[in-house]
Order: sequence, then C-alpha cells, then structure tokens
Amino acid sequence: MDTARNDRLSVDRARALVERMRGRTVLVVGDLMIDEWIWGTVSRISPEAPVPVVLVSSHSFTLGGAGNVANNLRALGARVSFAGLAGADAFSEHARGLLRDEEIDDAGVFSVPDRPTTRKTRIVAHNQQVVRADWESALPASPSDRDRIAQFVRERAARSDAVIFSDYAKGLLCRELVEAALVCPIVVADPKPANLDLFHGVTCVAPNVHEAAQATGVSVSDEASLDEVGRRLLARMDCRYVVITRGEHGMSLFSRDGIRLDVPSVARTVFDVSGAGDTAVAVLALALAAQTRVEEAVELANFAAGAVVEKLGTATASVDEILALVSHEP
Repeated sequence: MDTARNDRLSVDRARALVERMRGRTVLVVGDLMIDEWIWGTVSRISPEAPVPVVLVSSHSFTLGGAGNVANNLRALGARVSFAGLAGADAFSEHARGLLRDEEIDDAGVFSVPDRPTTRKTRIVAHNQQVVRADWESALPASPSDRDRIAQFVRERAARSDAVIFSDYAKGLLCRELVEAALVCPIVVADPKPANLDLFHGVTCVAPNVHEAAQATGVSVSDEASLDEVGRRLLARMDCRYVVITRGEHGMSLFSRDGIRLDVPSVARTVFDVSGAGDTAVAVLALALAAQTRVEEAVELANFAAGAVVEKLGTATASVDEILALVSHEP
C-alpha cells in the first residue's frame, strides 16, 4: 500500500468541515444502553466486608453504547434517528427520554418483554471507578423483532446520508439489518470480532486494534503486522475503507484504492478512554456523509477522540473542543 502524506488539518479547514457536516441525517443502529453513575467519596472500609463505603454525593444517567454514538452526532449538529431494542421495563422509557432530551428520533426503539433494558451502573469515588454492575441480555433477538427493526432500517436508510452500526454484541445485529441499510450511500460499522462478517460490503469498518487483531488472528506488534491486519480486513470485508483505532498510537486508514495513512494521537492527557471509539466512528461517518476526503475524515475523527479521552466517562466532543485541539497541534 502507498502511505499517504499526512498534511496537517488546519483550524480553518476543520471549521469548514464541521460546518458542512451540520444538518446531515444519520441513522444509528445498535445496542442501546443506559450508563448510570453514582458519584461519591470513600473515607472508611465497611465493617461487614473488606470493601469501601461510598458516601454518595450525586447520581446521574447518560446514554451509553450505541446511544453514545447518537449523542456525539447530535453534538456536531446532525439529525439523528435510532434503531434498537429496549426492555419492557421502567428503564425503557428512561432510555427513550434520554434520546428525546437530545432530540434523537426514538421511533425505531422497540420494546420487547423477554430482555431488560441494558444498564451499566458505575460507582465512582474520587474519580476512580469502584465497581460496575450490569443488567443485560446478549441472547439473539427474535426473528419477529429483527423483522420489525429491519423494516424500519430499510425505510430510514433510504432517506439518510449515513448509517452507523454500533455493535456491543448484545444480540441485536444480524445480516438482515445490514442488508436493509445498504440502500444508504455511506454505511460505517464498529464491529465486535465475532460479528465481523455480518458487515461484509459496508463502506467502512472501524474496529480498535485489539478487535482487528482478534478478528484476523494476527498479533499487531509492528508496522508490518498492522499493515497485514489492514490488508486482510479489506479483502475479507470487501469494503472501501478500514480504519483501525489504536489508542495512544492514534488511528490508521487502509483504503481499497491503496491509501495507507497513519494519524498520531493528539490527546494532551488521557483521563478515560471509554467511549472514544463511539466518538471516532460518529465523526468518521458524519464526515464521509458530508463528502469529506477520507484522509481528512480520519484526521477529524482522531481529533474528536482526543477531546473525549480528556474527560471522565462516556462523553461527546463539541465543535469548539475539536477546533481547540486542532489549534494546539504543532
């Protein structure tokens, strides 16, 4: 592959790109979650067991999983609709309320009685996570539920600028949903290794480096092995682009046209990497939907991911935060 020259993205160019992205219509299909946060302090150990006692100071809820992808799209001014499953429980309406609060269309969220609304409860003390409790089911969705969602996806994808598949391996995603989405010109997937082949033929797959290595069976230890992983994924997926997110090493692009681009990390400090992949895939898909050159789309996604790792918990990157980070790059 030919290594592309990485011309630095200027602030003016980045501002023009995000302005062009504003107002694009994106459908997010994936595993909807609620992130529950219990914040407090620890001053003693419980007399009942050798565990810390957390004195709770605040309690909050945010959208997690694929919902965090939708949140990141809204932060950049996109028009967003969501397709996924929720339980027939109290937290189903809570999840819908969180979507509506962000003006995300929840018409494609279907409640089913045989699974809970996915919820991850984190107890955080002194900015350190003490424990996490999960309420979830990873059983495959029923054929009837998949049919309902596939019909919704087919209708919305046909009038969307992009579709994003956000895969957290909770039993929702299947080949039928992907085929329904392929009527859209831009389809980007963030797949789990076990589900990789579901996304054959999409525009772009964007796994992290560990997922890419697991999916191909190639351990990434140097540039040669990374190149091997990228080429294998391109051939296997028959997609236009493969983007591998690499944490502190930035992001790498592999293109069917032979382009290879490595973008170094731009984070000034790394506080929490959770949700950075959601941010990257949201910005990448939105930029491609705005007909941005893929090299610039990857670089902009890298800046957005750099902005969110400086925050605690799942977070979004605002236009101002992205531009501020671009302006600080030498």
